[in-house]
Amino acid sequence: MFPQDKLKHLSSLCFSVLQSCHHKVAASSPKTRIIGASALFLAAFTIGAAGFAPAEPDLRDAPVNPISKELALPNLQQQISALEERSQYYVNEEKVRSGDTLATLLNRLGVDDDEATAFIKSDTLARTVMQLRPGKRVVAQTDDNGELVKLSATLDDGSDTPKNLVISRHDGKLTAQAQPAVLERRVEMRAGIIFSSLFAATDAAQIPDAIAMQLVDMFATNINFASDLRRGDRFNVVYETYYQNGDLVRTGRVLAGEFDNAGNRYQAVWFSDPASKTGGGGYYAFDGKSLKKAFLKSPLAFTRISSGFSMRLHPILGKWKQHTGVDFAAPTGTPIHAAADGVIDFVGQQNGYGNIVVIKHWGGYSTAYGHMSRFAPNIKKGMKVSQNDVIGFVGMTGWATGPHLHYEFRVNNQPRNPLSVDVPNTQALTGPQLQRFRSVAADMQHRMAMLRVPGAPDVKLATIK
Repeated sequence: MFPQDKLKHLSSLCFSVLQSCHHKVAASSPKTRIIGASALFLAAFTIGAAGFAPAEPDLRDAPVNPISKELALPNLQQQISALEERSQYYVNEEKVRSGDTLATLLNRLGVDDDEATAFIKSDTLARTVMQLRPGKRVVAQTDDNGELVKLSATLDDGSDTPKNLVISRHDGKLTAQAQPAVLERRVEMRAGIIFSSLFAATDAAQIPDAIAMQLVDMFATNINFASDLRRGDRFNVVYETYYQNGDLVRTGRVLAGEFDNAGNRYQAVWFSDPASKTGGGGYYAFDGKSLKKAFLKSPLAFTRISSGFSMRLHPILGKWKQHTGVDFAAPTGTPIHAAADGVIDFVGQQNGYGNIVVIKHWGGYSTAYGHMSRFAPNIKKGMKVSQNDVIGFVGMTGWATGPHLHYEFRVNNQPRNPLSVDVPNTQALTGPQLQRFRSVAADMQHRMAMLRVPGAPDVKLATIK
């Protein structure tokens, strides 16, 4: 309740207000009397509410009742005894070293178990632990006596769905199983600069060789990596990696790439439409134009041009003659790829060409590949081939002074320079596909901007084989 003095003061104040209002209401118009009566009612209600409103309690004199309870202390001896009765295991982790034998690896893992050693050597699956590459992680669990309880490692099978090798002991019997590995996907971003070669630059940037090869494939129709690279060329790349327990298990796909070569910048971004019924995907420019070009710039990877499309002194005939193709010098046995989709028109020997394959394409285009050491298996006339299929291998059959590929590009059977001929790209993205692509491209453009150095060249349209 309110203290008495405050309540009395409030009542007196409200009574004066009521009295004043009463005199004014009595001498006023009907409208004024209605408003005044409402005011009198609200004032009377306020006095009643004030009289019954609870006051804040005073806790200074509240009684205090202390409560005490005895708690039983844990029995440490029982806990120690329970731990002593329980089996204790030890976990060791090691990486495979170059020159490791099974004995040296198990010794570092703390395994002293002749039965386990014999099992790993004899079991078909278990002995794959002896084939692990240097640097691979192996984890072993042993008991007090060094007896193997469990051993696990990620298998080096090169597949997209890697597995874990698990050797375990149950009821005294050892078994080996291959279990699916749970991988963590990461997206990594790297940048590099060319000083001597692409692989030297990617090694310096800590980019895996598999990613470097994808870069070559991405830009092979625009850049000949054997002859077009210049000191100071730069590249940026965004790619997938897959880890398990902090170890790199495998690399994935290049998601976006950018290459500054001789003052030109080429860009590509991978897009796989989730709404597509056929699946798959391809590389596109950031505006949605497809970068897959009809013909490869070079049918070989990492070669040098030993003779161009021009007049030359023939090395065997000893006279000046028009060279109707481009010679790519490469070691014997280097795979030769079809420059574009088409049908095999000829397989066999032709005079100075030696072993040669001729492929017919659409629109009057055809390509010829000479001096092969041998043809790819099952290659025959009338067979359909796709761009990048292996059709044969570099050699020096026919009129050749060393191993190389003689590559000809023909339009209506007339030879053209394959390094300068202009051919169309495939169809660009449109409609809903283009909208989905733009969200992917925006993310990759942001990543490229973070990797890019100031003063780099303007963008040119890239093409992807």
